[in-house]
Amino acid sequence: MPAHIEDYALIGNCRSAALINRDGALDWLCLPRFDAPAVFAALLGNEENGRWRIAPSDPVEHSARRYLDDTLVLETTWTTASGRARVLDCMPLGERNAVLRIVEGLAGETAFEMDLVLRFDYGRSVPWVEKIDPLTLSAVAGPDRLILRSSTEIHGRDHHSVARFRVGAGQRQVFSLCHQASHLPVQPECDIDHDFEQTLEQWRAFAARCPDVGPYTDRVRRSLLTLKAMTYAPTGGMVAAVTTSLPERVGGERNWDYRYCWLRDATMTLLALMNLGYFDEAQAWREWLLRSVAGNPEQMQIMYGLAGERDLPEFTLPWLPGYEGSQPVRVGNAAAGQLQLDIYGELADAMTQAIKGGLPRHSRGAAIARAILPYLEGIWREPDEGLWEVRGGRQHFVHSKVMAWVAFDRAAGLADTTEEGRERSRHYRQVADEICDEVCRRGLDAGGRHFVQAYGSTELDASLLQIALTGFLPADDPRFLGTLEQIERRLLRNGLLLRYDSDSCSDGLTPGEGTFLVCSFWLADVYVLLGRQDEAQVLYERLTGLCNDVGLLAEQYDPAGKRMLGNFPQAFSHIGIINTALNLHRAQCPARDRAKGGD
Repeated sequence: MPAHIEDYALIGNCRSAALINRDGALDWLCLPRFDAPAVFAALLGNEENGRWRIAPSDPVEHSARRYLDDTLVLETTWTTASGRARVLDCMPLGERNAVLRIVEGLAGETAFEMDLVLRFDYGRSVPWVEKIDPLTLSAVAGPDRLILRSSTEIHGRDHHSVARFRVGAGQRQVFSLCHQASHLPVQPECDIDHDFEQTLEQWRAFAARCPDVGPYTDRVRRSLLTLKAMTYAPTGGMVAAVTTSLPERVGGERNWDYRYCWLRDATMTLLALMNLGYFDEAQAWREWLLRSVAGNPEQMQIMYGLAGERDLPEFTLPWLPGYEGSQPVRVGNAAAGQLQLDIYGELADAMTQAIKGGLPRHSRGAAIARAILPYLEGIWREPDEGLWEVRGGRQHFVHSKVMAWVAFDRAAGLADTTEEGRERSRHYRQVADEICDEVCRRGLDAGGRHFVQAYGSTELDASLLQIALTGFLPADDPRFLGTLEQIERRLLRNGLLLRYDSDSCSDGLTPGEGTFLVCSFWLADVYVLLGRQDEAQVLYERLTGLCNDVGLLAEQYDPAGKRMLGNFPQAFSHIGIINTALNLHRAQCPARDRAKGGD
């Protein structure tokens, strides 16, 4: 029986990340970067596509797992009839790409088996494996080499590398897997104890900077650690998820590669980091953003590679059967070439948030604005593919127009106080007013009671919640309240929001997907704006209750099947955990202060 998405835990080193199943199998790892070809791809196939399992060989009576406090070091504890032991998994932080797996006996004696199946190039290439010495293996395929070092002897069996061993109380066995270029001399062995302890210290030092957020602190801190693990340290870029092609509908075609950096994540990411005092990380993210979008505004993309790469061609991997048969398995993302007007608003909002949050103005930011805003002024009336990257043709999406308004609204507020700056501000405000007038004329239903997904449409879209969240209209505007009522009536499924109804909307794909988790966080944020704190709290608890046992969320959730869907873990979902917690906490603080004053 294949593992469910929620059965996986994440370890990472801010360059790449691995997913480890409850049964001790490492089923996904791309090296040397998040977007590199996988060396373990069982997640999208089977063990012959690459897997590294360490688990008891005797029947397991009980197992439990957790992250060691405030770290990304995974501890899995196993109990058998003869003993109890634990496996500690981590990827040491730093320039070296390695996975450490440490087996420690806790009580009695426990028999273990290690089964290593190395397959390069997304499970397609069987490497040439040879022993360097009795405890060291080298695996080479093309430009890549993996070095496995262990404290117990390993044997070859049917293109697998296996070991059987026992650990008693106080005993341990240690395994390290390191990646390097195949043309270079074999790297020297690392100091496993030093690397392990340093990794614990570095994660804890990062987590310790998280301020108190009342009852939400633990969830916020865990999401911060997750987002940090999804950041590519050399450049500051953050991937949307560490996986590709986990389906939005099991067995369907809605399978995308999320191992890239989306501009629209910038606003919420910056807001979360700065509100929690993580200014170094926020500044690194802003630097990545400004490097990536530099150039001709007509060539600005919705997403980029980890270092700002623009060429992200989409292709399929026919030799992989896909997660639970969900095909195709995709690498790259053709949406990088789409027109999505909202990204200009996301960029402007990100720059505004950065300045309001305390980051100094960036010289390149003003120059980019002066190049981009005239371009946006000329195209905002055009249809686009929209926030959800539809593949069924361009439309006049209301959310896209609202975010175009955000671009000019924020730019008007940031213009300098010189005469030239005041003139620019007046012009930007005039364009913003033009956009607002058009949206309020053409973006409503025929009766003028609520906004719709696109001009002339009758469909609803959860992105319309951004009308209030961006300040386009006040949350108590009757047209927005009507929109909220319609969204609650037509898009809620078991208390969670669809992003839109794929059964009735033409998005160019086969209908059917789960509820989109970040949309439900937006709904909670709207409730906070409206003073409906109790409803916001209930929804937040429902959403965070969907996290798996180690605090991770995917992109979507299937309320009927009670399982996660989509790529995992999803940055958008974890940003939602953080930002909604901050909104709730701010809303509750005055109430607590008043209660204290009345004592």
